[in-house]
Amino acid sequence: MSEPTSPTDPSNPSEDLDDIDDIPGGEADPDPLNQALMEAAQWKDAAHRAAAELDNFRKRTARDLQETVKYANAGLLESLLPVLDNFDYGMAAAKAESEGSNLYVGLSMVLRQVQDFLKDNGVEEIPAVGLTFDPNVHEAVSQQPSNTVAEGTVISQTRRGYKLRDRLLRPASVIVSSGSAAK
Repeated sequence: MSEPTSPTDPSNPSEDLDDIDDIPGGEADPDPLNQALMEAAQWKDAAHRAAAELDNFRKRTARDLQETVKYANAGLLESLLPVLDNFDYGMAAAKAESEGSNLYVGLSMVLRQVQDFLKDNGVEEIPAVGLTFDPNVHEAVSQQPSNTVAEGTVISQTRRGYKLRDRLLRPASVIVSSGSAAK
């Protein structure tokens, strides 16, 4: 017969180690001080992350507010563009009558004030005639053959386009050259 083995006998590989907490000096838990330091480090890390997240939120909110203020008048300015188009038609009619007439001179002064107002508010006209067609800022209403203008170049503008700072308010409506007529 074999002798019974003691609970701490290293020669018995099937020994149940679940009772290690019952053995004095054989505690499975790390040192309470180390455990507290690790927990404090975790809380410190979480606090740093929360502070960074709050800082990023504040920056994002400030940037969003600044962007909102910057483009707050976009709707109003877009609504003003058809009025400006009609004003241009009136200017053309007054100019056809006589460039020296009081009506034309008065309309010219008003037009200058409106243009200054738009410029002060960050609105700028999109250049078109003579430039290569750019679908980001131009809207092609037709193509026209031309022996003098290269293919893909804007021949004329039917309606002005405008940008508010770096955002498109309205694309310029243009007629684009399709190249020479004899192909």
